[in-house]
Parts: sequence; structure tokens; C-alpha cells
Amino acid sequence: MGLVGVQENGKGEMALSLGNKSKYKRMDSELSDEFDDEASNHYNELERKKSIRKYVLACAIFASLNNVLLGYGKFFLFALVASKLRISLICTDVGVMSGAIIFIQEDLKISEVQEEVLVGILSIISLLGSLAGGRTSDIIGRKWTIAFAAVIFQIGAAIMTFAPSFQILMIGRVLAGVGIGFGVMIAPVYIAEISPTVDRGSLTSFPEIFINLGILLGYVSNYAFSGLSVHINWRVMLAVGILPSVFIGFALFIIPESPRWLVMQNRVEDARSVLLKTNENEDVDERLSEIVAAAGMSNGEKNEEKTVWRELLSPSPPLRRMLITGFGIQCFQQITGIDATVYYSPEIFKEAGIENKSKLLAATVAVGVTKTAFILIATFLVDRVGRKPLLYVSTIGMTVCLLTLSLTLGFLGHGQLGIALAVLCVCGNVAFFSVGMGPICWILTSEIFPLRLRAQASALGAVGNRVCSGLVAMSFLSLSRTITVGGTFFLFALLSALSVLFAYKCVPETKGKSLEQIELLFENHNEWQGSEVEMGDSEHLVQKA
Repeated sequence: MGLVGVQENGKGEMALSLGNKSKYKRMDSELSDEFDDEASNHYNELERKKSIRKYVLACAIFASLNNVLLGYGKFFLFALVASKLRISLICTDVGVMSGAIIFIQEDLKISEVQEEVLVGILSIISLLGSLAGGRTSDIIGRKWTIAFAAVIFQIGAAIMTFAPSFQILMIGRVLAGVGIGFGVMIAPVYIAEISPTVDRGSLTSFPEIFINLGILLGYVSNYAFSGLSVHINWRVMLAVGILPSVFIGFALFIIPESPRWLVMQNRVEDARSVLLKTNENEDVDERLSEIVAAAGMSNGEKNEEKTVWRELLSPSPPLRRMLITGFGIQCFQQITGIDATVYYSPEIFKEAGIENKSKLLAATVAVGVTKTAFILIATFLVDRVGRKPLLYVSTIGMTVCLLTLSLTLGFLGHGQLGIALAVLCVCGNVAFFSVGMGPICWILTSEIFPLRLRAQASALGAVGNRVCSGLVAMSFLSLSRTITVGGTFFLFALLSALSVLFAYKCVPETKGKSLEQIELLFENHNEWQGSEVEMGDSEHLVQKA
């Protein structure tokens, strides 16, 4: 037959000889091809997941760029505080302060009151921008609200750059504040809505990272351009702030619209297309069904002509719990004194006994580096260990640091031990803040609200955050003169201790749950204790660290 022959094997025994086209070889070849196909499919699947991960990461980065501008604005507020405290933060010939404000004062001949208004107006106007941003993002979409924020800021920054007078400068500052307010509010909401469940916490912490990058950009621009003429240098410093928003223009060609917003607009197929691009492991059809169901419930409420703000002002019990959690954590983030700790760290170190300007600068820079470094740690941990363990570690650690700082400033005097403890406590406070309360505040606010209310409820939380930040920043010096710096930090320690209790009673664990599943947590408040990570887990986390 040509395929099979009979041969003698040398021992007198007969053996079968297989031809080149044996069916066994064909079977072996088929198995090999099948294995190759499986390996190829596995490789393609891995490549697809890598591509999706990179795509979502790029979306989160682009959406966070506006937050660089808030950090840049915070730097100039920090510079104004330094000016009032007569502290030189960067050793240049310009004298007592770090930042553009000294050059503006000299070039435009503005008064001290105008100087304070110019810097302080940003916080007030940005909170109004955040409040308006919730409604805007529901009308034109999350993506285009990010773009709108960038355009408004660019116009404001351009006006400031070429301003011939204080009045024109203020117009630009107001527009820039509105743009920052829009951007700060919408970034966490957008990122939460496009992110896969498994990475949502890490990605939603990006805006907090970018705020710190903005502060760093302020230091760099101040150092780089301080040698220019008085008429030019502050204008260049302000113009540098335009760069992040310019990149957002390029981002519009890359980032998609939020699938949740698309479903609210009855663009279900478009939402499905976005989910296919942004979810690597989840069942897209199942996730889309959950989103449609959530939007469907909201549409039923629309038939009752119940406006979003009427619902927010007269909430149902589950929504009331959401508002307490979201608004409360935003306020606690600020009333525990983080901005005062950062802005007034030179004053704290002077109070502890540091007089040398170079040592003041070194200690202040150490605070900034610590704050940024520990936010990166939080980004790595938040989807691995959960929100609540990090919140417990954060709030308990902040309470200990603030209490120790209070006792140090009140009782230890100006010795070496007092200085060492003050620096350690300030750096420890910002580290514990950054590893938990800082990013998780924004993560939770973007996660817990129902789809139809999410943007405007998150905007309300952002307003609470900005108001509390402004109150703390404006009252710190008055408080410290009345009850001493140590007494002021004792008050912050008490508020921080309350935040531990708040985290225990009012914050559910949201790790590993879709946005739609999180909404259901607030329907039955009593199930939290049995279904989430509790205090013991945070102790285990501390031991592991």
C-alpha cells in the first residue's frame, strides 16, 4: 500500500513500518497546530489586555491634567503665605518670597490687600466652577466638560500673562479659577466611570497625584524664571500653567466619552463600544446591563418630574447616607488641617526652633517630597488592600502625628529633640494623609452616588472641600495667635480622631465592586459590617508595612 510495510527488526521479529503519510503523524501534526493556535490566542489575549490597560491609563492621565493647574495655584498661595511670614523659600536675589506674586507686586504696583485678593480668589471661584461643573457634565458629557475646563483656563491664563493692570489680571484669575473648578470636579467622576472595577481606585487617585505635580511645577518655574526681568518673569511663570491644558486638546482625539453618560443619553451601542475598549476582564454585556438598569431606574424618576437638586435637598434614606459619606469625607479631608500643615510648615518649624533659612527650606522640601511619595504608595495599595484599611491607617496615623506635634510645640521648647520631633510629625502627618485620606476622599465621592446624581452630588462634595480648605487656610494664623500653634494642632488632632469614627460608621468598603453594586450597599446599611474589611485588617496592614 506504500503506507505500511513489514520489516524484520534484526531479532527475527516482524515489525510494522509506517510511511511518511501516516495517520499518526497527521494526528501529531493536528495536535501541534491546535497547541500553536491556543498559544497564539493566549498571546493575542495578553496583548489585548495590555493594550486596554495602556489605553485606560492614558485616559486617566489626560483627564487629570487640569488638576496640575490646581496644584500650580496652591503653590502661589503657599508663596503668599511665605511672604506674610517673611520666609525665603528659594535663595534668590528677589528677597522674602518664592513665587510670581512678588514680581507682580513690583511690576503692577499692587497693594497688599490686592495681593491677598489675587491669590485667595482662586479658591472661591474654583468652588463655583465645581458647582457648575456637575450640571454641565450632565448636559454636554464628561469628556467635553474636561475640554471646556481646559479652554476656560487657557483664556484666563492668556489674559493674566498679558495683563497690563490689576483689574485685567483679576479677570484672568477669575476665568482660570472657573476652569480649575470644572476640571477638579469632573476628573474623578470621569475616571471612575471609564475604569475597570479592579483598577478603579488606583486610577481615580491620579488627580491627587497631579495636584502635587502642579505644586512641583510651581517650584520649578519659580526657580527657572526668577532671573528674568521683573516685567517678564511673572508673566512667563503664569504662561507655563497653560501647558497642561494644551495637552488636553490632543487628548480629545484619544479619550472616549463616559459609558455611563452615554447610557443616560440612550446611546447604548456607543456605551458598549467604550466598555469593550476599557474593560479587560469583566463581562461587557453584564456590565452594560447593570448600567442600563441603573439608568432605567433614574429615567423612571424623571417621569415624576423630580429634579436632581430637589432630590439632593430632600433625599431618600439611602441617598442621605451617600450624601453624609461623600460630603463628610470631603470636609474631614480639609478640617484635619492638611493645608495648614503644608502652607504653614515653615512657621511650624520656626516655632519648633529652626532659624536657619537653608534648614527651613530643606525641611519644607522634605514635606513636599513626602506628600508626593506616599500618594504613589496609596495608588499601588488602594485596589489591593481596600479603601477602609487605608483610611484607618491614615486617620489614626494623622491623629497620632497631630497630637504629638501639638505636645512637642507646647512643651518641648526649642531643643534639638523638639525640632526633630516637629519635622518627623509634620512629614508623618502628610505621609499618612497621602496614603489614605488624600486620594480616597476623591475616590469614594466619585464611586458612591447613583448614575443620574453622580456628577452634581460629587460637585457638591468638591464645594464642601474647597470651603473647608479656605476656612482652615484663612483662620490658621488667627487661631495660632489666640490658642498658640500647639493648641491649634491639638484642635486638628481632635477633628482627626473624629474622622476615625466617621470612617468606621459611615464609609463602606467599595473595593472590587462595580459602581452599580456600590449603589446597592447604601440600600441596606446594616450589611456593611458583615461584608467589608474592618479595623483588624488595618492593623494587619500596619504590621505588613
